[in-house]
Amino acid sequence: MKQFQDQVPQGQQAHPLIRSLIKCSPLISIIGLLLPTASRANQVDVFPSSLNYGGNTHQLERSWSELNQQLDSLDTLLGPAPDLGASDVLEAPELPSNLLDANRPADETLSQEDSTPEPPLSLPELTDRNTDVKSVSLRQAIAIAFRNNPELQIQREQIAAQGATVASLSGAYWPTISVFADVEGFQSGSTTFSPYGNNNFGFGALFAKQGETPNFALTNNGKKVSGSEDGPFYVPAGGGLYADSNGFDSMAGLQLNYALVDFARTPRVRTASAKLQQFEQQYANQLRALQLEVSEAYYQLQLSEQLVRIRDAVVRTDLIVLQDTLNLKQAGLVPRVDLLRRSATLATDQEALIQALADRAVARRALWTLLNLPADVVPSAGDSITLAPAWPLSLEQSLLAAYNSNPELDAILATRRALALQQDEAAAQLLPKLSLFASVGGMASVERTFNVSLIGDGCCGSTFLPLEQVAGYDWSVGLAFNWMIFNAGATTNAVKALSLQEKAASQSYAATRNSIRLRLERAFLHHEASLAKLVSARRAVGASKEAFRDSTLRYRTGLTNEVDLSVTQTQLVNSLVNRLIATVDVNVTYAQLLRELLPMPRDPDSTVPTKLTLQGFSPRELDQP
Repeated sequence: MKQFQDQVPQGQQAHPLIRSLIKCSPLISIIGLLLPTASRANQVDVFPSSLNYGGNTHQLERSWSELNQQLDSLDTLLGPAPDLGASDVLEAPELPSNLLDANRPADETLSQEDSTPEPPLSLPELTDRNTDVKSVSLRQAIAIAFRNNPELQIQREQIAAQGATVASLSGAYWPTISVFADVEGFQSGSTTFSPYGNNNFGFGALFAKQGETPNFALTNNGKKVSGSEDGPFYVPAGGGLYADSNGFDSMAGLQLNYALVDFARTPRVRTASAKLQQFEQQYANQLRALQLEVSEAYYQLQLSEQLVRIRDAVVRTDLIVLQDTLNLKQAGLVPRVDLLRRSATLATDQEALIQALADRAVARRALWTLLNLPADVVPSAGDSITLAPAWPLSLEQSLLAAYNSNPELDAILATRRALALQQDEAAAQLLPKLSLFASVGGMASVERTFNVSLIGDGCCGSTFLPLEQVAGYDWSVGLAFNWMIFNAGATTNAVKALSLQEKAASQSYAATRNSIRLRLERAFLHHEASLAKLVSARRAVGASKEAFRDSTLRYRTGLTNEVDLSVTQTQLVNSLVNRLIATVDVNVTYAQLLRELLPMPRDPDSTVPTKLTLQGFSPRELDQP
């Protein structure tokens, strides 16, 4: 990376005093960009200038010997470190290309078109197109998350599905009317055979055999016949008939069913309505949680980006000091150990910068996940770090406001109502049910008989119809009564199970209530602590800033050594990082407090506000769901 390469020509002599005085360190420059001007703090000498060993150095030398042995063992275990030559003291390790690409500065601001999520069932494809780094503000990031976040969309779909379930169950209050129709084609073959005659049962002359008396068999024209003919319905023994027939049957009608008395109907609908309220409350709570997640991810990204700037400025300062040390070493003004210590300091600070670059790349990807952006878009923090306003409520007021109309608690109450109503629905299974039913319809059929063949002396000729057509209608009205009087305790045990679940929900309410209090009190106390730490961190930065400036001038004039300069630089960097962390902690804890009180809509079709502070809401809005 260019910022690590040789920035000062090799082989130059030590800088003159005047040149060193007007030379501005990059670390001091980055302080001016990141921090307001701090007043000069009093210098305090914390460490004694010398240690008294009582003239006995034997114990100290033995400790050094043991330390060298341990370092040699560790060096052997991890592999020997490369030797440091005079020509590579300003060289830096080559950074991975993926890490450099993930830390590119933002190209432009993220637009609404660029934030459109990809289809939910799609997977990223390998393309030659590079990712675009686009800056986004915190308010814009929250709005995008409310629109794109998959988990929030799941909540919306669940609410819509449960609303349809309530509407479906509400239809039980109305009768059902259905139309039925049936058309059937058929073909069959049948054999009719009688092993005995049917003239021995006293059916009269119509069933008499020829020659039997009295024989008053009638013809089709109503005249008497002579005794030389059989009766028209006479079947001789062994007579039969085979015939094929085909045709179709049809039927159509209208049917009505209406539950007049159903004690389980109302509890069933109310249970579904209570579950709908539960999903709506969970949706509002998910909005709160999502805003907090986005805020924390955004603040972490801001912290990572500022840490990269600080670590980069430290490395640039190390390069300048290292070049000065190299020049002094070549002039014979400083020992070799100063050059080696400064090289080790540079390498350590380079490692910290590489880690900061990796942390920023991961923080960008974490925010990308919450926003559900396209695969080729990487978000970057567009807002500068600003301190959140003072929290307007006391701890007691915050607790009362957090408990009032809290969607997380209201969701548990809705669950308890649903379980209580389910008990009524289950108990209603042992109550009587009364239903009304009615139907009206018509039918028609056509049947053709053919391929007739007689068996024996034949039979059934008088009932043979070559083509038969039938048409008709029917209607019915009635009441159906059902009362289950025994089911082996199934209903009783089901009611008992639901009752125990309702009691468990009550305990869940208590646990959630305590969890809310713990979260709010922890955020409130950490918020106050972060504000107090920020005041101390600002003083530390002011003092460290002046100490580093003085130490730099003293080092370049030969009044102090490289060790004192490194210690002062480390103190300045630590104070910068602590001030930055304290500022971000103030914003994070404010967002955590806001998560417990922020009013959110229960209806997915309502517009979700993107409020970053509590000042935008009146006390009445905080009390209303």
